[in-house]
Amino acid sequence: MRRGLALVAVAVTAMVALAFLIPLAAVVKEVAETKALAEAERQATAIVPALVLTVDAKRLERALASTAAGGEGRLAVHLPAGTVGRTRAPASAVASARAMTLRVTGGYVLLRPVALDRGRSVVIEVYAPESDLTRGVATSWAVLTGVAVALVAGSVVVADRLGARVVRATRRLGYAATALGSGDLSVRIEPAGPPELVAAGQAFNTMADQVAGLLAAERELAADLSHRLRTPLTALRLQLGDHGPAAEQVDRLEREVDAIIEAARRPARPLPGRCDAAEVLRERLVFWSALAEDQGRPWELIGADVPAQVPVAAAELSAVIDATLGNVFRHTPQRTPFAVTLHQGSGMVGILVADAGPGIADPEGALKRGHSGAGSTGLGLDIARRLAESTGGSVRVERSALGGAGVQLWLRTAPQTPKPRTRRLLGRALS
Repeated sequence: MRRGLALVAVAVTAMVALAFLIPLAAVVKEVAETKALAEAERQATAIVPALVLTVDAKRLERALASTAAGGEGRLAVHLPAGTVGRTRAPASAVASARAMTLRVTGGYVLLRPVALDRGRSVVIEVYAPESDLTRGVATSWAVLTGVAVALVAGSVVVADRLGARVVRATRRLGYAATALGSGDLSVRIEPAGPPELVAAGQAFNTMADQVAGLLAAERELAADLSHRLRTPLTALRLQLGDHGPAAEQVDRLEREVDAIIEAARRPARPLPGRCDAAEVLRERLVFWSALAEDQGRPWELIGADVPAQVPVAAAELSAVIDATLGNVFRHTPQRTPFAVTLHQGSGMVGILVADAGPGIADPEGALKRGHSGAGSTGLGLDIARRLAESTGGSVRVERSALGGAGVQLWLRTAPQTPKPRTRRLLGRALS
């Protein structure tokens, strides 16, 4: 932006300077020529009194030598009997006896006729060299050029300072927006710059305050709703006692509720981390295996014996696996087998959950938030989709090899290589 403003300042100032300096330079040259010709006219007038007194050649030579132009050999007098001094004018121009200014080699010649008594007339010739016609012009042009350069440089400095002020304020606003988008809800900026950017900064601070308030209220609500599960869990624990497989399941469920409450009360969303997908799968299948044994469900975990690092937090991946497996237990009959497969590809890690149930009638609709065809909340697959898309991956729902639903969670582990842009060339048909 600063470079653009500087270029605009250079262009505008240069055009304005040229619009004034080019005519001014022409005027300076014209003034120098006029001044030189006026001086030659004065030298011609200075010899007129001597011509009134005498037309003797020798006396006129002494009179010419006494003048500045005559001493330099630039003054001549054309008498009827001959010419006194050095002449440069053509003979035809002298013979015409008319006042004129002629261009000759190296300068100009002024011819001024003078009428004497008894019908006599003479012609005074003054030579104005090129150096006199351009005296001071180069210096004046150099001064004008320096003024133009100074004006352009000054305008660039002023535009750069104004641009730097705008750029600094814009960058602060951009950095703050990036930080807010990354989860830093405490970021605020000091509005600065032009009035428009000051207003934008104030609006950003107001938006950040509202977002922080809304998220805080949402976290508190989520924590409160999760805390309400403690009452039925406590009653269930009292009914089951302290021992037995069912009591262990209740203990695990209580720990999950505690983890949900703790995560909901965090002041800000944690930054994305990394975890071993194989380890998370083994841990979650240990939890779900107890319920699978109770329901007589055959299950299998494939490919989780090799570490598979993925760019997501372990807690988030655990929540997605729980939601996906929970759908299997919730929407398929007991004794329905299921399998979980961990697949590692080039820059991708896939988690495939397949079952032998009735399948999903509307796979596309199942990925929409809040949409469910089986009476549930419709959030499980949406949570999985959002987690996959946060890494650049995706979620696909299709028919599995077991005959039922197959959910494929693909997490990107390497940065995606941007595709080269193709430019369309629009041609104009020639008729």
